[in-house]
Amino acid sequence: MAKYHIDETDQTILSLLAKNARMPFLEIARECGVSGAAIHQRVKKMEAMGVITGSRLLVKPQTLGLHVCAFVQVSLSEANKYPQVIDALKKIPEVVECHFVTGKHALLLKIYCSNHDHLMGILINTIQNIPSVLQTETLISLDQAIERQIYMQNNPGEEE
Repeated sequence: MAKYHIDETDQTILSLLAKNARMPFLEIARECGVSGAAIHQRVKKMEAMGVITGSRLLVKPQTLGLHVCAFVQVSLSEANKYPQVIDALKKIPEVVECHFVTGKHALLLKIYCSNHDHLMGILINTIQNIPSVLQTETLISLDQAIERQIYMQNNPGEEE
């Protein structure tokens, strides 16, 4: 896939849409000092180039009674069973993210539960019962200090 060069206007567009995906293009155009049509064209181009992959509604888990956020590190007994384990994890609605990672464990899961008993049930009765799951290690989040979308082209300190 070709690399898309993001200019200052694109950065502004991405920044505004990352904060509010429902922001009208005309309002973005006013912020950028260009026409609404120009914003529409730029957004469509960034979508075509894969810079923007969609938009979504964000739901605050606590408002749904999901008060426990946990990160679960999963070790597999057989690395080649990874696809089957992922298929089983996809069926667990509490699992909202799954990353294949380096290090001691193979997978890092982010899960939401209503309380600690719910979390314990998901761990013991569901995740640890998946064939090829050898062990889990759980970290409970006490607070989410930073939550943001990425919209920067370059890393800080990186030259163009």
